[in-house]
Amino acid sequence: MSLYIGIDSGTQSVKAVVLDLGTRKVIAEARAPHTLIAGLPVGHMEQHPQEWTAALDFVLSEVAAKIDGTRVRGIGVSGQQHGFVPLDADGNVIRPAKLWCDTSTTAECAIITKKLGGPKAAIRKTGNLILPGFTAPKILWLKRHEPAHYAKLRHVLLPHDYLNFFLTGNYFMEFGDASGTALMDVRKRTWSRDAINAIDKKLATWLPPLSGSHEAAGRLRPELATRYGFPLDVVVSAGGGDNMMGAIGTGNVVPGVVTASFGTSGTIYAYAGKPVIDPAGEIAAFCSSTGGWLPLLCTMNVTTVTEQVRALFGQNHAALNAAVAAAPAGAGGLLLLPYLAGERTPNVPAGSGVLLGLNNQTFSSGHIARAAMEGVTMGMNYGLRRLAALGVKAKEIRVTGGGAKSPVWRQLMADIFGVPVVAMVEDEGAALGGALQAAWCVALNNGNPKAKLSDFTTGTVALDEATRCLPNKANLALYRELQTQQDKLSLALRDMFVTQRKLTAAR
Repeated sequence: MSLYIGIDSGTQSVKAVVLDLGTRKVIAEARAPHTLIAGLPVGHMEQHPQEWTAALDFVLSEVAAKIDGTRVRGIGVSGQQHGFVPLDADGNVIRPAKLWCDTSTTAECAIITKKLGGPKAAIRKTGNLILPGFTAPKILWLKRHEPAHYAKLRHVLLPHDYLNFFLTGNYFMEFGDASGTALMDVRKRTWSRDAINAIDKKLATWLPPLSGSHEAAGRLRPELATRYGFPLDVVVSAGGGDNMMGAIGTGNVVPGVVTASFGTSGTIYAYAGKPVIDPAGEIAAFCSSTGGWLPLLCTMNVTTVTEQVRALFGQNHAALNAAVAAAPAGAGGLLLLPYLAGERTPNVPAGSGVLLGLNNQTFSSGHIARAAMEGVTMGMNYGLRRLAALGVKAKEIRVTGGGAKSPVWRQLMADIFGVPVVAMVEDEGAALGGALQAAWCVALNNGNPKAKLSDFTTGTVALDEATRCLPNKANLALYRELQTQQDKLSLALRDMFVTQRKLTAAR
């Protein structure tokens, strides 16, 4: 039976899984790390795309050594959203990629928004606000701050598109990941001329044509197929952003399913059959990589916060979880506003971390660790409540990512979200989504025009019922009060955050 490889290129590493379509099981996996560029100014987050391709080449070689490569029929790539990969006319990388977590473009966001006619006009013309995490302001940043590099720009790709380019040699972009650029009218699934012209009219010729998520980016380059021992006709599917592919890998391809990813960033999203536009712009109006839409909230501070707390107290993961479990729900009233890298939802790009409620009782590693875990989860719940206000209500949440591995954290999620929480049997949801999309793409290419993604997710995507957590009613009431306090604190400090960022930059 055919094999399909799913790739997930995240902020910290590239993962690969091999799906045997006959058994509907993952039969091989591999991982390779890559790093952020160190020493950049506050708010600047960048990586070398060449590190991604080196890691991709490594994991493909690793899984190829574990399987019968002649059975491979397709590859699907998931990648971190919003990153800006600038290429010259020959396809060479001009400078490092600015990432989704880069918040250095607040001035460019303001410029683009003003040219579009203000925030309401931006939502009307694109479906979204122009936020620092998105790709559009990064392009204008290059134009304003590095004109020599901008003069060489001839191709704009997103991180997963760049990996597709490495695999196929083709410039390609599909609706799902493209909808996170802020250059697209997500309602019509077309590039927004107004958004493009707000940066540079020439940009229209530097963007690939938009393609459907069911289409193929191309075929694997013959020299790579030979190197890995794969057939020469291996299809590379459209792929998509990590959230879009995570949706596929958790079976979030029909209405009624809500997925939460607790990784470096935090995301909660659901499938929709029509665009879900937030008039306040807090929920991203994205297209999915399935042919539908994917209303999504994103917070920028999740496991990065808990990992820094763990490192601060010299704990391993077991010790961190034990410390959190030993501390009382609500951490004795200690609140952590977890904006260590600024924040996107709510939109506080200049935000920083704040501890409120330190006293002789709460000044302990357990209380601080619990406040960190609670703070990032309430940050995600801020967006979940906004989704509910827009009509996307969760009855159950499927969780993935590093945070989903912790029983203590899963229970805390259920208590804060107020609905059952359950993890997946296969936790590498985005990579599995890539493999499933590749299988769907190959089926469509092989003369089965009625093939649906659900044909492949059903029987493959599975819930790990042993991980299911139900809300504790007493804790739920407590967290509702704490949520109100955290939201008020965030609102009250926003002007102060901007002043503090200016003081930090002046040093």
